[in-house]
This record gives sequence, C-alpha cells and structure tokens, in this order.
Amino acid sequence: MGYRLGIDVGGTFTDLVLYDAASRALSVEKVPSVPANPADGIVHGIVRLLGAAGVAPAAVDYVAHGTTVATNALLERTGARTALITTKGFRDLLEIARQKRPALYDLHARKPVPLVPRHRRYEVAERVVADGRLRTPLDIEDVERVLARIAAEPSDGGPVEALAICFLYSFLAPDHERQVLARARARFPSLAIVASHEVHPEFREYERLSTTVANAYLAPRMSAYVRAFRRRVEDLGIPALPYVNQSNGGTMSVEEAARVPVRTALSGPSAGVAGAAWIAAQAGFDAIATFDMGGTSTDVAFVHGGTPGLAFEREIGGVLLRVPTLDIHTVGAGGGSIAWRDSGGALKVGPQSAGADPGPACYGRGGTAPTVTDANLILGRLAPAGLAGGAVPLDPAQAEAAIGRLARELGLSPLETARGVVRVVNANMANAVRVVTVQRGVDPTGLTLVPFGGAGPLHAGELAQDLSIPTLAVPPAPGLLCALGLLVEDLRTDAVRTHLAPLEPDGLAALAARFAEMERDVMRWLDRECVPAARRRLERWLDLRYVGQNFELLVPVPEETWRDGDCTLLRRRFLETHEQVYGFAAEDEPVQVVNVRLVARGLADPPRLARLARGGAEARAAEVGRRGVYVDDTQGVVSCPVYARARLLAGQRIAGPAVVEQFDATTWLLPRQEAVVDDLGFLVIRNRERA
Repeated sequence: MGYRLGIDVGGTFTDLVLYDAASRALSVEKVPSVPANPADGIVHGIVRLLGAAGVAPAAVDYVAHGTTVATNALLERTGARTALITTKGFRDLLEIARQKRPALYDLHARKPVPLVPRHRRYEVAERVVADGRLRTPLDIEDVERVLARIAAEPSDGGPVEALAICFLYSFLAPDHERQVLARARARFPSLAIVASHEVHPEFREYERLSTTVANAYLAPRMSAYVRAFRRRVEDLGIPALPYVNQSNGGTMSVEEAARVPVRTALSGPSAGVAGAAWIAAQAGFDAIATFDMGGTSTDVAFVHGGTPGLAFEREIGGVLLRVPTLDIHTVGAGGGSIAWRDSGGALKVGPQSAGADPGPACYGRGGTAPTVTDANLILGRLAPAGLAGGAVPLDPAQAEAAIGRLARELGLSPLETARGVVRVVNANMANAVRVVTVQRGVDPTGLTLVPFGGAGPLHAGELAQDLSIPTLAVPPAPGLLCALGLLVEDLRTDAVRTHLAPLEPDGLAALAARFAEMERDVMRWLDRECVPAARRRLERWLDLRYVGQNFELLVPVPEETWRDGDCTLLRRRFLETHEQVYGFAAEDEPVQVVNVRLVARGLADPPRLARLARGGAEARAAEVGRRGVYVDDTQGVVSCPVYARARLLAGQRIAGPAVVEQFDATTWLLPRQEAVVDDLGFLVIRNRERA
C-alpha cells in the first residue's frame, strides 16, 4: 500500500490531498493557482506537499486530477478553430438551436456566438430517415470537395485545428459518418477529428450536434494539457499514470480525457459533490445539501442516501452539452466576487470575480475592486494572518480602502457596507440552495448542510439559518474536499443508445440485445483502463416517459425484469419517480423506452478515515486568542474566542459566537449556535436549543 494523491485546480487556489493507506493519515497543501499555466501551480503544490510529508515521489501509486481547462475554454472561447461537416440543408442548425428565448421581449438580446462560424460549416449530400433507412447515399465526390476546401481555404486566425462530423440520424445508422471520418483522418492526420456516433449516439439532433462540436472544439487544448500534465508528473518521479475527473462523478485515464474532453466540463465541482456525499455517509448523514463556495463560484447539490443525482444536459457559456453530469447548480458567488453599485443605487455582488490574479484587494497583489473576502476581513471573520496557513497574507488596510470606495458610493460606513456585501452574497447562495431543494419538493428542515470550499464554512451558519436547515456538518478539511473527492470516485464510463419502443414484455428481448451490445463496448473500455475483473460493476438504466411526453426520467432496471420477463416492477419504479418529480403519476398511460444506458465502473479503494481521540466537553485548550468580530446589527462588534481546529478533540463543544480556524478554511459560529466535534472530526453545528 502506497500513497494516493488528489489534485483540484480552482479559480483561486490549487488544493492537494495525500493519503497514506498504511497509517490513514491525510496530508494537505493549498497553493495559489496559476491561471496562465495551471500545471505550474500543480507541480509547485506536489513538491511542497511531498516535501512536507517526507514522501518520495516513487511511493505515490495513484494520482487523480480535477481540472477547469474545458470549462474555461468554453467560457472564454479559447478552444480550437473548428470546422463542421453535416447533412445538406442542416448547416445552420448550430445557430437555430431549439429557439428557446430566455429574454422573449428583449429586442436587443444576443444569442451566444456558435463555436463554429458559418463559413467553416460545410454540407454534404446524404440522408438517413427517422427509422434508420437510407434515403440518399453519401456523395463521396461531395465529401472530397469539402475536405479539399477545408485544406485549401484560409481561415480566420490560422488553419483549422479540429473537425466535427455530425449527420442526421447517424445515431441509428453511423456508416456515413464512419466513411467521412476515415477519409478525413487519412487526409488530416494532425487534426482532432470526431464524429457524433463516437461522442453522443443519442437522438435529438441539435443536442447531439452541439455536444459533438464542443468535443472537437475542446480536444486540441485538452489533449495538450492532460498529456503535458502527465509528463510533468513523470518528470517529478511519480510512476503512477494520472487520472482525470469527469462531470459524472467518476474518473478516466488521460488518453480518454484527450479523446472525449467534453465529459470534463464540470470536472472540479463534481469531485466536491462526490467527496461530500462519501464523507457525509461515513458520518451517518443521509440527506444533505452540499455547499461548495470557492473563490469564483458556488456549487450546490442535493444528495440522498450517499448518491448524488444525475443530469444529462448542461449549458456552459451558451454551449449546450448533452453529457452525464452530477446534478449541480452553480452561481457566480465566491470569495473573490466583486461588489458593486448598479445604476439604481443597489448593492450587487458578482458574478464578476477578482480571481486568483490579482485577487481580492486584501491580497496585496494589485487588486482594487471590493470583494467578499475583503468584506469578511473587515468584519473580523478572517484573520489578517492570512489564508492557507499564512501563505496568502491579508492586508486590512487594502480591504478598508476597497470597501471604503464602495461605501462612499452607497452613502454607508465601511462596516455597514461589508455587512451588506455578505448579506447580498448569502442571499444569492441561499437562492441557489432553494433551486436544488425547495423548488424540487425537498423540505430543507430535514436536511444537513455540508459546507466546503475555502469560504463555505464562513457563510454556512447564516445560510442554514435563512433556509431553516437545522444541522450543519463541516468536514475535517472543508477547503480540500474537492481534492479528497478525487480519491473516492470510481473509474467510470456512461454508454447510451437511443431505443424508441413501448415498455412491454415483448420488447424485453430487444432491450437485452441492446444491453449486450453495449456491454461488449464497455468491457473493451474497462480492458483499456486496466480494471481487474473483481472491481468491475455494471448498472443498467432506462430513460422512460409517457407516450407523447417530451422529457424522460432515468429509472434503474431491476434484475427481476430479466429474470421474470415482466415489466411490472420497472413500470412501478417509473410511476414512483414520475410522482416524485412531477407530483402525479398516470397509472393507465402507456410508457415508452427512449434511451438505454449502461454505466461501467472500476470500483475505487476509498480512504479509511482515522478516528479522533476523545477529550472532555471543554474546548478551552484549543482556544488560541480572541478578536473583535461583527456579529449582527444589534450587538455590533463583539470580542469572540478563536479556536484552532487542529487542537479540537472528539466530544468537545464550542458555543457561538466564535471563530474556528484551520489551514484550509475558517468556520464562523453565530451567537445561538453550538458546535460538537464528532469522532471523524466533523464540526456538527446546531442551534443551542435544538442541540
């Protein structure tokens, strides 16, 4: 047994966790991110972490990495110059999209700029119809003319770097795509070339087209990044081949990430949710809302029974992606979110962020905009000694200057303005939690809020109060939970095939045949990923809907369906899910199968958490000082005790108002709250009367 290393690159900090399988010890490191070259920050962090832990690079036998490269490329439009070949007559589908109008009456609303401009979108004659029959054979001369134009025509900013191929109904009959793919790869061996049947063989033509184009657009940059990352890891002397986190809460190899980078679009946030779900289950918390507040954004999710929900559609930077992702809701609210006054004189916070460079004003790196971190420093909730164990010192004078300028615009004092900034950002984040709970029929009074990220525990107490969530459970290393989540995730791939058919016993043989075909594919994938037979697990799911419905529900297929040749239990599960999601179920309506899904897992070997030593109820030995903290409008600034979390023992209690500091985060306890340290090191916080 060796060491396992998890690396999460965020907008402000790069977090690293090293787990010693023999001693169960966790070593952690947090270093500033390097947006211009994330690998530099990673290597710096690895060297510091291994050096501090006294671990030789050769002893590390597992490395997993969560990355924002794909997300940032979509948001900033820094992907490859991409061309598209599609069915004649469908050149403009990428812009027509679904004609959804979020601003129906805004005459000046601008649609997102497509990833492929019109002059790089090409058509060829071919046509397959809705039942998979061939209507128009592929015109090979047409294909050759298009490939010649791609090779010859100058492009804006340079030559084409990637090519997407997407034909109508190719998910039923991919032969035309295969022919074009083979010719294109032979002609352009250096291009990143992808076809829709490889990336997303599922019906709904726009979603399939958009996802395929996004994969091509991301492939060159992501491929260069992950392969350079692998070389940097090798150069450090680490023998383990690194894995990359996916949006679905699983990992994949570097080669797979280079092939289907679109699956990494929510790489970082999904690791945090997976880590929170796992560690909360270890502590016995069944129904939780995860609250991940970092430097630039906040991600929230609902988890029940240790399993996060899945979603299959996501929009990033105006680009629709149809890929499996953990069901996460994101808002532009973080420690670096900039506070500003709008044209009507109201105080706003975000979504613009100061990021890692220059960062909040109090970082002293040239930033001048007032941020949430500056406000928390003025309120006394953050220590001037700084973040990450003092690696990022904070300058109260710079924070006062930045908040002071905004205060003068608003006609308030700096202290009032700082409190207003925190209230506004809390309101934004509370609304995000409501989206994944109240708006989906989940009663927050039965939940536990699990805050993490560098800023999560600082704001979670007030959020729980605003949302009537009775319990907070702050993990032992909240600022590094995304990195820890990378060590608990399974290796995973999701296969999907469209299979439109009634849900009837007579159709089970065809379904079984489709699953068998997909099993052969995923087994080859597991072979490539070197997953031993004992760690392989398959899960069968169906997308089901009522006939005539436009949206489907994901339902697990029970073994009894195949054993008994009966759809009764499967239908009942669909009805229960429909009732839960929509509030009703139509017992007598016919049900239709839409998609067949197969999840293949290579089971992880998650860390075994060490137990804390027990102490008495008093936590006085962990108190390291006092400082003035703004509590509320009634009490104003109060001298509050400050505790070092590393000194706390299981069973000890802390009464608010109080501050608990640790290397990676700060926890703020409100006056009526009390924290109890459990055996795994969680700070379990409740109102005193409830506790």
